[in-house]
Amino acid sequence: MRLSGEMRRLSAAFAAVLLISAAWAADPQGYTLVNPETGDDAVDAALRDSSLLISLRDKTPAPPFALIDRARGDYTRFVTVMESFGYYKSHIHITIADRDIADKTLPDLLEKTPQGQTVEVKTEIERGPQYTLRHIAVGGTLPDGLVADKILGIKSGDPAIASRVLAGQGALLTALQEHGYAFAKVDTPEAVADDTANVLDISYTVDPGRKMRVGAISIVGLKDVNESYARDNLSVHTGDLYQPSAIEAARLQLVGLGVFSGVSVEAAKEPASDDAVPLTFDVKERRKHAVALSGSYSTDLGVSLSAKWSDRNLLGNGEQLNLSASGIGLGGTATAGLGYDLNAQFIKPRFLRDDQELEVNVGAIKQHLDAYAQTAETFGIFARKKFSTMWNGTAGLSYTHDQVTQQKFDYSYDLLALPVTAAYDTTELKDPLADPVHGGRAAISVAPTMAFGNKTFLFAVLQASGSMYFDISGDGRSVIATRALIGSIQGGSNFDLPPDQRLYAGGSGTVRGFRYQSIGPHFDNGDPTGAASVDAVSLEYRQRLWSDYGFAAFVDAGQASADSLPFNGSVEVGAGVGARYYTSIGAIRADIAVPVTKVPNGDAFEIYISIGQAF
Repeated sequence: MRLSGEMRRLSAAFAAVLLISAAWAADPQGYTLVNPETGDDAVDAALRDSSLLISLRDKTPAPPFALIDRARGDYTRFVTVMESFGYYKSHIHITIADRDIADKTLPDLLEKTPQGQTVEVKTEIERGPQYTLRHIAVGGTLPDGLVADKILGIKSGDPAIASRVLAGQGALLTALQEHGYAFAKVDTPEAVADDTANVLDISYTVDPGRKMRVGAISIVGLKDVNESYARDNLSVHTGDLYQPSAIEAARLQLVGLGVFSGVSVEAAKEPASDDAVPLTFDVKERRKHAVALSGSYSTDLGVSLSAKWSDRNLLGNGEQLNLSASGIGLGGTATAGLGYDLNAQFIKPRFLRDDQELEVNVGAIKQHLDAYAQTAETFGIFARKKFSTMWNGTAGLSYTHDQVTQQKFDYSYDLLALPVTAAYDTTELKDPLADPVHGGRAAISVAPTMAFGNKTFLFAVLQASGSMYFDISGDGRSVIATRALIGSIQGGSNFDLPPDQRLYAGGSGTVRGFRYQSIGPHFDNGDPTGAASVDAVSLEYRQRLWSDYGFAAFVDAGQASADSLPFNGSVEVGAGVGARYYTSIGAIRADIAVPVTKVPNGDAFEIYISIGQAF
C-alpha cells in the first residue's frame, strides 16, 4: 500500500517525536566538569555564569543527547563572552569523554556508557589577542557644552570590552537628557573590526532633538494628604529644565515625607506644543494609623513592655501624633519596683522653613532604681533644622517638675533647660530599621539648666557621643562597630545636682556586664551616687551568618567620677558575646556580658534581649 504525501509527512513527524522522546527518556548521564580558565578572573567569572553545564549539573538530569546539546550551547555562549571582552580570535574546545562535541560517534559512545558511570566534560580556551579601540567617533549633532571624550568613559587604546562601549551609549544619552534633551536618541554603537591590526573602530550616532522643560505636574493617588502639602514639597517645578536627576530627587523627597509608602513618576511620551514635558507623580499613601508593640529584657532593668500609637498625617500636612506607654522595672537587679514611662509627641513638618520641623513633647515617668526613685512630669518644645544630608541641629526649651528620693531623703526640683544639639550622620541608611555597616554618627549637646527647689542654681550638661562602622567584608556581613561617649556637668557640686541629672555608667548604653548605673561613686551601702563626668568606649564585631542569623563579640570600658572633668575614676571593663536574628523590623539581639573588673555589689553577669543593635 502506498502512502499519500500528507501521510508520509505525518509519519515522519511522528517518528521524529518518538526519537526525541526516546532520547529524553534515556537514563541521565552524570558528568564531572573541568571549568574553563583563561587566566583573567573577570572573564572566567563571566564564562561560569553563562554556562548551563555548570548551572544545571546538580539541578536537571541530562540524558546523552541533552548533555551534548548543553555543551554545544555553552560553546556559543563562550564565544559571545570572549568577544564581549575583546577576544575575537579565541579558540574554544569542548570535549565529552575526550571526544569533541562535534564528533558524530559521541552519541553512541554515551549511550553505551554503563549506567551510573560519569564522563568528564572539559573546556579549554585560548584567549588569543585582545582587541583594542582605535577610532571613536560620534556622528550627528552634539549640543554645545557636551564633549564626547569626557562623556564616553573610553578612549583610543582601551581594551575593546563590549560593556564599556555600550556604557558609552548610556552615558551619551544621560548627558543629553541632563541638559534638557528629554527625547534624545543614541543608536547602538557600530563596531568595525580590523583583524590584521586587532583593533575595533567604534561610532555612535546621536539625535538630541529639542531642548525641553518640565510641563504641567500632576499628582494622583492622594486621599488624606493635602495636595498643597505634596506640591510644596516638590523640588521640581513647571518651567524647570528637564533633568532626570532632578526629577528623581523630587520623587525621593516625596518618599522622605513619611506619608507615602510608594512614589513613582512618569514623563509624557510626547512633548507638549510648548516644548514642555508633563510629569505625573503617582503616590500611594501609607496607612494613616499605626500601632507598635515592643519589649525588652535585661537582668539589671528587668522587663520593659511598650505600646505606641501613631497618626502619621494628623491634619493632612504630614503632622505626626505619637502616643507611647511603657511599663518598666519588672524583676531587674537594679530596680526596686514597677514604673511607667508615658509620652505624647507632636511633630509639625515645614515649620517656618522647608527644612525645619517643630516638635512638642509631654511626658511622665516613674521609676525605682538603686540610685534613686523618681516621679517627674516633662514638657518640651523644640525646633529641628536639617542643614545638609549629613548635618542637623535641634534647639528648644524644656520644663521638668521632678520629685526624687535618694538615700531616704526627698527632693523636689523645677528644672528649666535650653538644650541645643548638633548631629552628624554618614551611614547613608535609607531604612531606619537597617543596621549601619559603614560611615559614622556623632552628636554633641549642651543643656544649660536652671534648677529651682531646695537650692536655686545654674548648671550645664555637656555630652558628646559618636559611633563608627567599618565594613571589613565589603558586603555588610562582617562589620566592626565602635562607640564613644563623654559627658561633663559644669556648675554646682555633685550633691547639689538633682540625682536624675547626674551622670552614670554601667548597662547596655555604656558598659555591658555591669548593672545599670553601677559604675562610679557609691554611698556606704553600695548604692550609686551619680557622677559629674563620664566616659565610655565600645568595640564590637558583628558577623552575619546565612541570611537571617548572626553573632557578635564585644568589649566595653568606662568610668564615672564626682569630678567634673572626664577621664577620672576607676576604669571598669566588660566583655561578652551575643546572637542575632534579623527580621523585617530589625535585629533581635540577645547578649550576655560579664564584668572583667569588679565593683561593689556587682552582678556576675548581665543578659540583654531587645530589638535593634546596641548602637
